[in-house]
Parts: sequence; C-alpha cells; structure tokens
Amino acid sequence: MPLSEHEQRMLEQMERALYAEDPKFATALEGSGLRPYTRRRVYQAVAGFLVGIALLMAGMVAKQVWLSVVGFLVMLGCAVLAVTGWRKAPKPGEQPAGGPQASRQGRTKRSMMDRIEQRWQRRRDEQGH
Repeated sequence: MPLSEHEQRMLEQMERALYAEDPKFATALEGSGLRPYTRRRVYQAVAGFLVGIALLMAGMVAKQVWLSVVGFLVMLGCAVLAVTGWRKAPKPGEQPAGGPQASRQGRTKRSMMDRIEQRWQRRRDEQGH
C-alpha cells in the first residue's frame, strides 16, 4: 500500500532529522542490501548447488544411483546453508545475536524508539497537529 503525500513528507522529515542528529548511524542503516558476509555465503551456496546438480546429472547419465543421491544431498545442504546464512548474518552496526550485550541492546533499541516517538510527538504538538 503506497504512502500518502502527508506520510511521505513525514518520513522524509524523519530521515532528515536522523541524518542531522546521527549521520554515522544513518549511513550504517543505509546498507547496500546484501552484506558482504551474506553475499559471500550465498555465492558459495549457489556454486555448491550447481555442483550438486552436476553430480545428480552425472549419476543419472552413468546410471549410478549413489552419485545422484550424493548430488541431491549436496544441493539440499547448500540450500539450507544459503537460507540459514541469510537469516543469521548480522545487520550493519549490529552485534551478533546471543552475545553478552544482547539483552542490553534490546533495551537500548526500545529506549531509542521511545525517545524518537517523544520527539516526534513534541514536534507535532508544536506544529499544532
């Protein structure tokens, strides 16, 4: 569902405020989509998947069932590797999950959101909305 013009203006205003208040954090959030760690993992998994297809086909041509099964298992393993690597990769500016700072980081995020919401509400009140 597309944003209304008012919502787009509000979003742009929030982005400008974020850049003004913390440009380092804002640039860390930009990112390029896939992070290098994730990109490398996905490329490796795709290469392994292609090797698995080759083994599967070679087993079918040579009529060796065990080779086809190995090819299928390689394909399956690479697919699982790609999916789990995609989910587990840390986001830019974020600590890996499960570390000693994990619980503190959750509180920090929440308090940051509370502050942003308070600032936003204060601005709306000042503008008379």
